[in-house]
Amino acid sequence: QVRLVESGGGLVQAGGSLRLSCAASGRTFSTYGMGWFRQVPGKEREFVAFISSTGENTVYADSVNGRFTISRDNAKNTVYLQMNTLKPEDTAVYYCASNPIGGQHLDSRLGYDYWGQGTQVTVSS
Repeated sequence: QVRLVESGGGLVQAGGSLRLSCAASGRTFSTYGMGWFRQVPGKEREFVAFISSTGENTVYADSVNGRFTISRDNAKNTVYLQMNTLKPEDTAVYYCASNPIGGQHLDSRLGYDYWGQGTQVTVSS
């Protein structure tokens, strides 16, 4: 069993920044990849970013590439999502999730087994 708890969401103006955190417990954190997804009401949950177990490899959705940065601190069992130059279309509930299968299906919900409860990010124009 893995428990994931997100924090750091909030309300920010367009062009601003936020940093999301996701604290993990229950499994050796350094052995699995981590991802961030987001969802708005009425739409599918969409992939945002992935980081490998060691942090050496990262992958981003085209919509956030160059603005968002995913990172992890295995000593603290925490993954981060630094979001810069935020746009109103980034408004969503953001979820972190664990990828136990070596990065397979990293941009799909199929690749993730445990999910956090989500944190709301609202970007005003």
